[in-house]
Amino acid sequence: MAMLLKGAEVAKALTEGLHAKTEELKKNGVEPCLAILRVGAREDDLAYERGALKRCEKVGVAVRQVVLPEDVTQKVLMENIHALNADEKVHGVLMFRPLPKHLKADQNEICNRLDPKKDVDCMTDLSNAGVFEGRSDLGFAPCTPAACMEILDYYGIDCKGKNAVVIGRSLVV
Repeated sequence: MAMLLKGAEVAKALTEGLHAKTEELKKNGVEPCLAILRVGAREDDLAYERGALKRCEKVGVAVRQVVLPEDVTQKVLMENIHALNADEKVHGVLMFRPLPKHLKADQNEICNRLDPKKDVDCMTDLSNAGVFEGRSDLGFAPCTPAACMEILDYYGIDCKGKNAVVIGRSLVV
């Protein structure tokens, strides 16, 4: 029998749980902070950023927005990535892709400059390796598949031993 899995119910439960976790961190002197690193102002990036800002506000996570002009040099972008990696007050970094055309040839090098432990969207090679090896110490799984798994877990659907078909499979979700 088919079952409709509603995301709103899951989102509400996750928001409540995450808010409680952030409050506990704050009581222990840790102010959770996500940095959003965006180059340019693509409309789809702006829409995604607005959603991320709302979600962070709901769960009590501070956000630092780093917005660079579309014509930023690779050197300046790398300097910003290095600064976010070094900043102990930043716990995660969400860097929007695709990068502008003049940076696309070096996109892999640019993405891999991000500290995998702060890579919240699984864009570094080490983050990907961590996902494939089941190691949570190397970063985070990509947000879309992680969200799908949260929905399945919420509804008590065990995926172990199941045969799955993924259409359009790639490392970019």
